[in-house]
Amino acid sequence: MAIPDYQSVMLPLLKIVAEKGPLRASDAVTHISDHFKLTDEERTTLLPSGKQEIIVNRVGWAKTYMVKAGLLTTPQRGVISVTDRGTKVLAENPSTINVQFLSQFAEFQAFRKANHDKSSEPQVAKSPPLGADQTPEELFEGSYQELNEEWIDELLNKIKSCSPSFFERLVVDVIVAMGYGGSRAEAGKAVGKSGDEGIDGIINEDRLGLDVIYLQAKRWDGNVSRPEIQKFAGALQGKRAKKGIFITTSDFTSEAKEFVKNIDAKIVLISGRQFADLMLEHRVGVTITATYELKKIDSDFFEEGLGE
Repeated sequence: MAIPDYQSVMLPLLKIVAEKGPLRASDAVTHISDHFKLTDEERTTLLPSGKQEIIVNRVGWAKTYMVKAGLLTTPQRGVISVTDRGTKVLAENPSTINVQFLSQFAEFQAFRKANHDKSSEPQVAKSPPLGADQTPEELFEGSYQELNEEWIDELLNKIKSCSPSFFERLVVDVIVAMGYGGSRAEAGKAVGKSGDEGIDGIINEDRLGLDVIYLQAKRWDGNVSRPEIQKFAGALQGKRAKKGIFITTSDFTSEAKEFVKNIDAKIVLISGRQFADLMLEHRVGVTITATYELKKIDSDFFEEGLGE
C-alpha cells in the first residue's frame, strides 16, 4: 500500500487515539503505519528536503487539522488526546474525515481563513484542486523542486552555448566553491588548456595539497561511453593518481557508469544535470532573489522553569 495522504490519515488517527487513550505523537505514527501496513521502506521515505519522514509529516498535519477543528487536543507536549467533540464525531460513524468534513466547525473555518490570508494551504472542495492531498511542506518542497529543475535546464543550455575558455573557468569556479583546488588562483593555474572544448588538469584536494585529483571536463552532446572513461583511467594511472573527476555537459552510458565501479581508482562521473545542480547548490552563476524560512515551535523553550 502506498503512503496515505494526510486526509486519509485523519479518521484512522482519531479512532486510534480514542481507542488507546492519550498517545505520544511518535506512537501515533507507528500505529498509523501499522494500520496502513506500510513497509519499512515506506516508513522511512523522506520528504524532498530529506529532513523528515513523509508519514511523520502527514500524521503531523492530520493531527494539527483535527486539533484546529476541536476533535483532538494536546494536553502536554508530544501527547495527543481525543476531545468530547471527537468522541461525538466517532459516534456518528463517519465514512471519512477530511478538510471538507472539518469545515463544519467554526474553529476550523477561522483557522483556514487566517491561513488563507497569508498563504495557500491545501484546500478540499467538492472537486479537490491539484495538490489537495499534499501537506503544506510537500506543496512547498514540490514547487521548489520544480523550480530547481527549470533552473537546471536553463543553466545546462547556457553551459552548452558558452565558449571553451568560459567553460574552463566555470569548472574551476565550481570545483573551488565545493572546497577543492585551494584558492581560485591556485586552481586556475593547475588546470591546463586542452583545446578540445574541454579541460584537463590536476587540482589539490585540499589547501595543503596533501592529495591531488585528476580532472577532465568535456562539452559533449552525446553520452560519454566506456572507452573514454577507460582512457581517463589510463591517464590516472600514468600520473599515479588515485582520484579523478570526469565532467561532461551530457551524460554517461550505463557501461561507463558500471566500469568505474569495478576499478581500483576512484573516479566520480558528473553529468551535465549534476554539474548544473552543483552550480545551484554552491551558488555559482546564480543569484538569490528571495529566501523563505520554514519554522516550527521549539517545544523545549516552553518547558516550565526554562528562561527563569
